[in-house]
Order: sequence, then C-alpha cells, then structure tokens
Amino acid sequence: MRKLLTFGTLLALLGGTNAYAAGYGSAGCGLGSMVFGNKPGIVQIFAATTNATFASQTFGITSGTSNCSESAVAAGPKVFIEANKEALAKDMSRGSGETIQNLSALAGCKDSALVASHLQRSFQSIAPTMQTNAFSESVLQALRNDKSLSCSKVG
Repeated sequence: MRKLLTFGTLLALLGGTNAYAAGYGSAGCGLGSMVFGNKPGIVQIFAATTNATFASQTFGITSGTSNCSESAVAAGPKVFIEANKEALAKDMSRGSGETIQNLSALAGCKDSALVASHLQRSFQSIAPTMQTNAFSESVLQALRNDKSLSCSKVG
C-alpha cells in the first residue's frame, strides 16, 4: 500500500499523465478522483492519498465503481503490475505475498494461492523480462495460459 501511495505521489509531483486515465487525474480513479477531480498539480497528491487511505482505488478498479471506467477495470491488472514490478517479482520468487493476493483480486482469479504457486513455477521464464516493458504482459500471459486459475479480468 505504501508503494502505491509513493508511486501515486511521485506521478503527481512529476506532472505525469496516466495513459489509462479517463476523467480523472494522474492519481487515478477512486474516491480521490471523485473528491478532487482531474485538476493537475499538487492536488493529485491529495487524491492519491485519499485513494490509498480508503483503499477505494483497488475496490473501484475491481468493481467498476468510484469513477473507475470499464477501460480502467480492464487495464487494472497491467497497471498494478507495472506499478509494483519489484515487489511482485519478489513475491513470485517466494510463491506468496500481498502483491500476488492483490493482483489475483484485480485479475478476477479464483484462488490467490493457486496464482502464487503458478507464478512461482513460471518465474524463471518471466524473470528475464523484468527490466523490459514486456514484464507485465509476461505475467498476464502466464495467468491467461492456465485456465485452472479462472482469472476473468486478464483480457
């Protein structure tokens, strides 16, 4: 959670744009976007803090509420992977962890323990892509390839 807040804060400070943003600022969808809107600048720090404090962004992306559009819901797992790349890689190598649990929820997977086990087995083939833009797609492809995981939101 702290890493997501840090990422959102840095993104807002740098004035970055979120390629997946539609109707909300660089802090993303969630309660913060509803309260603070899409005004640029430092206000996005408050929006990101609000999203993180109330966990409304994860819930909104998963459920399609809190100003999170269908495109944000579809992009949710990929954005999450990109924002949490290092933590996810560590959890994948261990075969457990909070990042895998959150990814499982965002991707609509049936059982996060099965996802953790599958990603750990796939780690050797996914790890080489970590320093490239292909990492998130490699993780998503691993989830798509195993139908027993029943991940309904990986595209």
